[in-house]
Amino acid sequence: MTSLERGFHEFTEFVEKLKGDEKSEAQTFLFHLLEAFSNDANTLPAGSTFEYRVRFPGDKTKFADFVWPGRVLVEMKSRGEKLSKHYQQSFDYWLNLVPHRPPFVVLCNFDEFWIYDFNTQLNEPVDRVPIGLGCA
Repeated sequence: MTSLERGFHEFTEFVEKLKGDEKSEAQTFLFHLLEAFSNDANTLPAGSTFEYRVRFPGDKTKFADFVWPGRVLVEMKSRGEKLSKHYQQSFDYWLNLVPHRPPFVVLCNFDEFWIYDFNTQLNEPVDRVPIGLGCA
C-alpha cells in the first residue's frame, strides 16, 4: 500500500467516526483530508483559508468553508444533506471569487464529494466520489 493509499484509508476510517455536522466538524474533516494528501496536519496550505470571506455585490459578505485561491473551493454540508440543493450557493461563491477564481469547486456532505469544474461544465459535477471504507 502506498503512503497515499494509506492516507486515504486512514481518512475514511476517521470520517466514519464523525457525526457529520457541518458547523462542528467541517474543519477537522478538511484538515484530515489535507493530511491524506501529505499536508502537515497542523497547518493549512499556504494561502488557503477556512471561512473565507467572499464579497458579493451590495457590500455583502458570505463565508465559504474552505478556499485555496486559484486551486479549490470546498463547501461542506452536514451528513445526509442533498448536495444538489447547495449547487447554487457554491456556484455563487465561485462566481464572486475574483480575481483568484479556483478551477475546482467541491461540495461535500461527509459521505461523498461532488467535484465541479465550472470552466468545462456548469450543471453537473465532473465526478462524484463516495467516501467510506466500503467504497474501495
